Amino acid sequence: MPKPSDCLLRLLRGTPRQRVCTLFIIGFKFTFFVSVMIYWHVVGEPKDQGQLYSLPVDIPCPPLTPPAPSSSTPPPGNIFFLETSDRTNPNFLFMCSVESAARTHPESQVVVLMKGLPGGQAPLPRHLGLSLLGCFPNVQLLPLDLEELFRDTPLAAWYRAVRRRWEPYLLPVLSDASRIALLWKFGGIYLDTDFIVLKNLRNLTNVLGTQSRYVLNGAFLAFERQHEFLALCMRDFVAHYNGWIWGHQGPQLLTRVFKKWCSIRSLGESHTCRGVTALPREAFYPVPWQSWKRYFEEVRPEELTRLLNATYAVHVWNKKSQGTRFEATSRALLAQLHARYCPSTHEIMKMYW
Repeated sequence: MPKPSDCLLRLLRGTPRQRVCTLFIIGFKFTFFVSVMIYWHVVGEPKDQGQLYSLPVDIPCPPLTPPAPSSSTPPPGNIFFLETSDRTNPNFLFMCSVESAARTHPESQVVVLMKGLPGGQAPLPRHLGLSLLGCFPNVQLLPLDLEELFRDTPLAAWYRAVRRRWEPYLLPVLSDASRIALLWKFGGIYLDTDFIVLKNLRNLTNVLGTQSRYVLNGAFLAFERQHEFLALCMRDFVAHYNGWIWGHQGPQLLTRVFKKWCSIRSLGESHTCRGVTALPREAFYPVPWQSWKRYFEEVRPEELTRLLNATYAVHVWNKKSQGTRFEATSRALLAQLHARYCPSTHEIMKMYW
């Protein structure tokens, strides 16, 4: 049997057209491999992960103000965070996201599902982030079983097939699928782990956010259990699946399903239809992803109030900003948000970062 190198040499000795085709294929494969490696280098592993390993694994719980009793409020809904990788050491932004949600929703359960956590009665891994989050009585840290989550949904067969093959964006695609299945099964509010929650979100139902005039974003979702919009999202996820295009199963999926749902061609034509609302950009994405560096620039308190006047929760665009440092005691926009909405995380940052 000829070796692969012998086959390649024969092709290179062929006609000029064959040589051009061969060189094109080789160049394409090399370029694709390099682009994938660059992608994982840039967004695959947060740049501050190494620093977290040098931090203490346990901390004393901060004093927490008990929630004021209220009998007139509706039953609380769950707030969900997901970690679909095997990481179990939340970084500071992750910690701030969960803390801010727990503080703004003292009567709701904040559920953090992490694929890397052990099941059964096994103890949690010892990390500073898990230690802090365990201090909040309304935060639950639970293992994420993806096969069980997708069971009895249109995504079950897709998951069984996709986990047997390699794809460049599998982790973000799994996250896109998980949030839709999770809210369809249980209902409630989903948030990415790079949000800082400013206001109570429980009055938002069947809502998602507009990232720009052209696209919606699923970093925040709030839906009733087994809502037909989410069922349509899952069916579209499978029917038009393409794991080789960034965002195709996430923001682009939500955008095309919302357009079908509303029978519109562009987002500018409608923001609410058939009981589903796409809130304007200011609600969750007041700083566009192209301007993510603004979070690390100093702002006056009055400017901060004006910027976030119509904002429920702030998305920090972690895939762009991860590893960017700021002084916890500075007047940087992000430092002020940490100090106000996740003060326990902020205190730890001042001591150890």
